[in-house]
Amino acid sequence: MEQKAGAQISQRAFIQSLVILFVLMMIAGILTLVIPAGQYTHLDVDGRQTIDPSSFQFVDKPDYPIWRWFVAPVEVLGSESGLTVIVIIVVLFFAGGAFAVMDKTGTLRAFIGRIVRQFRDRKYMLLWMVSLAFMFLGATLGTFEEVVLLVPVMIALSYSLGWDALVGLGMSILATNMGFSAAISNPYTLGVAQGIADLPLFSGAWFRIIIFITIYLLFMWFLSAYARKIDKDPKASLIYNEDSAERAKYESLDQSFTEEDPKQNRAMNFFGIFLIFIFLVMLSGPFVPAISDYALPLVGILFLIGGLGAGFISGASGKTVWQGLIEGWGGLAPSVPLILMAASIRYIIDSGGVTDTILHAAAEPFKQIGSFPAALVVYALALGVEFFIASGSAKAFLIMPIVLPLADIIGVTRQTAVLAYIFGDGFSNLAYPTNPVLLISLGLTVVSYPKWLRWTAKLWLWVILATVAFLGIAVAINFGPF
Repeated sequence: MEQKAGAQISQRAFIQSLVILFVLMMIAGILTLVIPAGQYTHLDVDGRQTIDPSSFQFVDKPDYPIWRWFVAPVEVLGSESGLTVIVIIVVLFFAGGAFAVMDKTGTLRAFIGRIVRQFRDRKYMLLWMVSLAFMFLGATLGTFEEVVLLVPVMIALSYSLGWDALVGLGMSILATNMGFSAAISNPYTLGVAQGIADLPLFSGAWFRIIIFITIYLLFMWFLSAYARKIDKDPKASLIYNEDSAERAKYESLDQSFTEEDPKQNRAMNFFGIFLIFIFLVMLSGPFVPAISDYALPLVGILFLIGGLGAGFISGASGKTVWQGLIEGWGGLAPSVPLILMAASIRYIIDSGGVTDTILHAAAEPFKQIGSFPAALVVYALALGVEFFIASGSAKAFLIMPIVLPLADIIGVTRQTAVLAYIFGDGFSNLAYPTNPVLLISLGLTVVSYPKWLRWTAKLWLWVILATVAFLGIAVAINFGPF
């Protein structure tokens, strides 16, 4: 059966997330019964809601019947945050549809193919450039699941250059994950989290670009060292025995990687123009309030027009373009109930009047441990939730509404809280055996999960140390704007 275009949430991951979120909804409902209601004075500071930390007091419990726990995912759409939830869902569909079209029409493959053709005779330069291209896609456009389709081709390229399947996985799906987690402008995690936090869309990019460069150098040091080890002694490959029989299957590269396609070049140039517009919106948003207020929907519209236009220019039939769009939207559809259920958990607690009581109780230990350990707790929280819930957007709606008021109270900037969240959400994607993208990618190779973990363990250690250091810097400089 032909693989559908764009990001596709597996049935297993969907049901698993659905059950976990339902349990969390019920726990939230029970908390409204057992915890006394309390209230802080909420202030409007420069257009965003914050809390007066010294104003907490207990109040009468509001009337919130149990049956409303079950309709909270619908009721949340009519709440104060309902419009934000709707806008983010629409933008996710715009961006996801655009990538699915470029995936379906071959533009994504052509982009990688262009780099392969230019650097094929300089193998280490090619390794660095291909990895940079995948990291860039993940960091700027939030590409991740779509790259699974390119994994076999990258493994073929790795074999043709004398390396193994691990290097092929490294320069494709692992590189994408590194970029996805550095998240210069990833709309799926960073865009959603900053939208919930009322932060200017993609603000603080200068710091994340430094993080991106650092992670890139760290990752390439790891990947190049392993590739050089195989060049010196092929038997040094961790999977030397396992993949010896597989090499014959990848003797030739896909035609789209070896031959120039003028139509695809025009499609890439067309999308590139819209990508420039998207970056201009990102850069001007923090300085122009009129753009900042509408940056998220504007970016979504630019993604959709750029993706659809590139699809039509690529030479693919109109039917293929629309089919790609529908498949992309179909793949994202299961994320809608997950997002609504995740958003409803905070809504249930709010409706029961216990949110501020929980924040008041949680803030005291956070105040005692200090800002930096508190940022690490957010990082650890995202790492823990990632094990159970695959959707990054749903996780943002689950974690950020709870973490942000805490950050305000204990003095951690919202930008730092968002940074801790995207680190925890992203870097664990290719470490946990519950992630379907990792399992599918490994399933396309001879690499077992234990071998994968053994190979990447050293990288994860350095990544954790680097990200903890960056969180420390973010706390020290009050990484903002707020």
